[in-house]
Amino acid sequence: MNARARNTGWRIDYFIVSARIADNIEEAVIHADVMGSDHCPVELMITL
Repeated sequence: MNARARNTGWRIDYFIVSARIADNIEEAVIHADVMGSDHCPVELMITL
């Protein structure tokens, strides 16, 4: 109960990348400030 406000709970959004591009990951971000559901959008920045 109230897991988002306490920043607890299950993390169900993931990015899966191949080993070939794993070293190209620049940043992974959880956008906890975006509201609209009980899930937070996630963002992955990759240099290709």
